[in-house]
Amino acid sequence: MNTVDWIGFIGVFQILLAYLLNVIGRVSSKDLLFILLNLIGAAMACLGSVLLNYIPFIILEGAWTLISAISLVHYFRGRRVAA
Repeated sequence: MNTVDWIGFIGVFQILLAYLLNVIGRVSSKDLLFILLNLIGAAMACLGSVLLNYIPFIILEGAWTLISAISLVHYFRGRRVAA
């Protein structure tokens, strides 16, 4: 495996780990860990797709990254309001 493969592999692993942890009840979809695993994982998978020039997954992972970033903003806004 080359560097691009590793970037994509680690990114996808993080997304799947977040999903697994959510399904088995270890983290909620509103937990910071879940959001960060998705955000960083999707960004890495998107970068791998960009480096491979694979447009369908650039769109998918780019959208996933954007949605995760929005979730992160909502997470910190909610914490600020609660404090």
